[in-house]
Amino acid sequence: MTIIETLRTPRIAGYAIFDFAISFLAVYLMAPWLSKLARKIKLEVPRRSWLYFTVPLSIAVHLAVGKMTPLTLAFVDLHGHLFVKLVFVVLIVLGVKDIRLTKQSSRHE
Repeated sequence: MTIIETLRTPRIAGYAIFDFAISFLAVYLMAPWLSKLARKIKLEVPRRSWLYFTVPLSIAVHLAVGKMTPLTLAFVDLHGHLFVKLVFVVLIVLGVKDIRLTKQSSRHE
């Protein structure tokens, strides 16, 4: 068993804890840079919102690249896994509620 397989062994409800931990750590570290990019389109996105968006963004990226993980498969299953879909919607709502439009600077030169 490789190191990565060993790290991915502990699971909750069939999902590897290691995968979630790495995803949240990556988003936490990238949040200042992501917020800076968001400011370019006049949005103020706090770090907390990026953390809420971690799982929905992960699902979207996995769908975009065609990598069907257990969570992605649960999300796209039309006949079940309602809890996964509910968590997805709740995370989106929690993430969006703290986003603010930045004020336009009034420069008079």
